Amino acid sequence: MKKILVIEDEELIRNNLMDILQDEGFKVINAENGHQGLDVAITEKPDLILCDVNMPGLDGHGVLNILNQDPTMAAIPFIFLTAKATKDDFRQGMELGADDYLTKPFTKPELLKAIASRLKKQFTKQQRYRAMQEFYNIELQHAKEQLNYLSHYDHLTKLPNRLALRELFRQAKSLETEKEQLVTILCLSLDRFSQINENLGYQFGDLLLQAVAQRIQACVSLPNKVVRLDADRFAIILATTKHKKDAVKIAQTILENLSQTFNLSGQEVFITASIGMAFYPRDGQTIEPLLKNATIAMVQAKRQGGNQYQFYSVAFHIGFSDRLALQTSLRYALERQELEVHYQPLVSLKTGKIVGAEALVRWRHPEKGLILPGKFITVAEETGLIVPIGEWVLRKACQQAQIWHNNGFAPLRLAVNISGRQFNQIELRQKLVHIIGQTGFNPRYLELELTESLLVQNVEVAIKRLKGLKTLGIKIAIDDFGTGYSSLNYLQQFPFDILKIDKCFIHRLVAHTNQAAITKTIIQMAKNLNLRVTAEGVESPSQLSFIYRHQCDEMQGYIFSRPLPAHEFEQLLKSKKRLSLPRVV
Repeated sequence: MKKILVIEDEELIRNNLMDILQDEGFKVINAENGHQGLDVAITEKPDLILCDVNMPGLDGHGVLNILNQDPTMAAIPFIFLTAKATKDDFRQGMELGADDYLTKPFTKPELLKAIASRLKKQFTKQQRYRAMQEFYNIELQHAKEQLNYLSHYDHLTKLPNRLALRELFRQAKSLETEKEQLVTILCLSLDRFSQINENLGYQFGDLLLQAVAQRIQACVSLPNKVVRLDADRFAIILATTKHKKDAVKIAQTILENLSQTFNLSGQEVFITASIGMAFYPRDGQTIEPLLKNATIAMVQAKRQGGNQYQFYSVAFHIGFSDRLALQTSLRYALERQELEVHYQPLVSLKTGKIVGAEALVRWRHPEKGLILPGKFITVAEETGLIVPIGEWVLRKACQQAQIWHNNGFAPLRLAVNISGRQFNQIELRQKLVHIIGQTGFNPRYLELELTESLLVQNVEVAIKRLKGLKTLGIKIAIDDFGTGYSSLNYLQQFPFDILKIDKCFIHRLVAHTNQAAITKTIIQMAKNLNLRVTAEGVESPSQLSFIYRHQCDEMQGYIFSRPLPAHEFEQLLKSKKRLSLPRVV
């Protein structure tokens, strides 16, 4: 039953209208003035409104003008009732958005015809809208499915890629629990593959990788899985082996098959491989340490000449004494003031201006010189030193950013990485409050960058902690997106503000069309979720042109500036250097 609202100040006319409409089977509600009519319309949300133009207080034009400010109310068909019939009156009503005019006095057929016409038109519009919405939902679902495939499968070999590894390992563990099987992780790398690329070309190398993938798969039956990690490295998850000898048998079969001649494009080529093996749970409880240890064993196999397999052993930790020395030195680095914070500019792709800086730690060793994070962050995480180091970086960066604000460079934003150990600290929020209070830095200019992998370990706890941080006004960025184990579904669960596309995607934009497709889709999906998108590691004009063309919001990379010490970064700010933005043809 359609619901019609009658707004009419003359009681006799109002009652007559209500009688006519009720006789025709409509549900009728009424109001005797404009203000009352507004309240009833907003509360009842009728299917059509009949409104007198001339009423004391708020007239019909005023009622329609206010309703039009609410998109849901503006869609309701609106018919004016008026004793005036001048062109100016009609024009004023139509300009406000009225659907029709009925001039008093009007007949019952005229009234019913006007109502039927408007309701039919409204029904047609609603059908069209629902059809468009259904079409959009289908297209969106297809896009999500396509992105999920592109994100989780290697375009060259059609194998699952590194992003799929965590889920595949989880599935393998569930089989192990049910059937008491032994889960084995194999890391396979082709021996001297770089020489094939150099001598026969990368196109031939791709053909060889495809053929290698097929041979490996032929040796591994379901539910065991083969994954392409990167370049010439593959991971194999064995979920159906009961003993080590079963894993050895499969490894030997793979090595024997790969050592047979490949005949590709009329060219014969021989290749061998090295395999490292790690066992769950002996060599690791999660996929990360298992893959790492299998890789260490694989490197050991290569060192012994290749074309063989090796089990992981703690004795394979090459350079253990050097690593121990590094740990010892790192423990003293903070108190000896050997750590530095460098700042890489975040640049707007709308203006070309510097809008922020990412704080990056460096270690100036008294003997070894400047040490980049890749050399010591892993050690810091293993020893727990990452917590005091991370806290020091955060405090130092906030102090420096506040100095720049005081020097007139507000509103410069500051991005700081947060490690897994830091994020899992119960007192993280309290420490942030203390640092913000100490430095005086406004938290709305602070962005904390977290990687995917540390968030997906316990989703509910992570979401709760992130929401707690956001109550301080801090922005949350998902860093290195695409290199962890999550999917875009996580973007909808977590309260992120910023998505940072990892440099590995940016570096492969030109050479790999699938990487360009994934990157484009990531940007579009992030935009749909109202996330600001930053591209990391932009180094070439072609990369810059791509992210600019696809409406990425910000970038950082060597094409504009390397990470700089604080004094050099301040000079860059004073120089007012701008990024030269591409021209879109």
